[in-house]
Amino acid sequence: MPALPDTPASPPAAPPAPAPAPAPVEAAPVLVIGHRGASAQRPEHTLASYQQAIDDGADFIEPDLVPTKDGELVARHENAIAIVDAAGTVIEATTNVADVPKFAGRKATKVIDGISITGWFTEDFTLAELKELKARERIPKLRPANVSYNDQFQVPTLDEVIQLAKAQSVAKGRVIGIYPETKHPTYFRSIGLPLEKKLLDTLQKHDLNKADAPVFVQSFETGNLKDIRLKSTVKIVQLIDGQGAPYDLVALSDKRTYADLVKPEGLAEIAAYAQGVGTAKARVIPVVDGKLGTPTTLVKDAHDKKLLVHVWTIRPENNFLPDSLKRAPKADPIMQGDTAGEIKAFLDAGIDGLFADSPVTAVPVVKAYRAARSR
Repeated sequence: MPALPDTPASPPAAPPAPAPAPAPVEAAPVLVIGHRGASAQRPEHTLASYQQAIDDGADFIEPDLVPTKDGELVARHENAIAIVDAAGTVIEATTNVADVPKFAGRKATKVIDGISITGWFTEDFTLAELKELKARERIPKLRPANVSYNDQFQVPTLDEVIQLAKAQSVAKGRVIGIYPETKHPTYFRSIGLPLEKKLLDTLQKHDLNKADAPVFVQSFETGNLKDIRLKSTVKIVQLIDGQGAPYDLVALSDKRTYADLVKPEGLAEIAAYAQGVGTAKARVIPVVDGKLGTPTTLVKDAHDKKLLVHVWTIRPENNFLPDSLKRAPKADPIMQGDTAGEIKAFLDAGIDGLFADSPVTAVPVVKAYRAARSR
């Protein structure tokens, strides 16, 4: 019904408050981030994997976070904890769920970030139900030694990961940080299971929801990180994939891609809410003709905007290395290659941190670099 002529107009809505500028992060020694723990030595995202990373000297441990049906945050690489092909054969699994008869009916097909996946998903299980499952090695053909640890460990919660980091900080006499990633935030928000509030509430519970806490929060999407910045001073890292675009931008029909985000104007926008970028390593040093090529300007461009640069992922096996750094027999994907040579190249390119599947390999190289730089 139209307003009467003498009805006063409603005042215009106040514009949203701008996000506070992120607190600057002072230059620090290059960080080694235990990628999903020490995932080259133990099944990823288990307390055993995180413990191994800590024992091997990692500065941070990285839990990827997905929610349960009852809204708890657990550490899994994806919400799909077992994936099957059209014939029903398991083609990837981080748990034994496909072998548990009582959960056979939980198998479903879902579209996650535009991709159809059939399998079992964390959001269809309560935390108590997930705790009945056991973790398994995700890439057994490349890491057969890890298969011996299958079905020994539970799926850990974010709370348990933080408790481990805090207890081990005391035991080791050094600060061990956490580097949580919010997975598929647009998807989880769409099904009523947003991750951000639960993440910040858990950080707050452990006195970690603050600028000087040993925490970096990361995401491949942009909107959720901006939202976190409005609510928290915790350090933020914008993840940058090697191709494609943040799914929240895709969902909004925003044409910007990750390539746009690493241009100077994109980095300037990131610097308004984040302290760093976590980038696919090829954006720092591309592989050309089977060798590490000339570094790009990304590190300099990011540093010009006062952003840290952390690269992912340093993995020891030939399968993940350029041909020039593989060890004989080069055709053997399991053979561990010249990871030290790869790390040194990225250190020389000026990075501030690296995600490593094998901290036991990465830490000595980075320590030697730190010592040389301090002389």
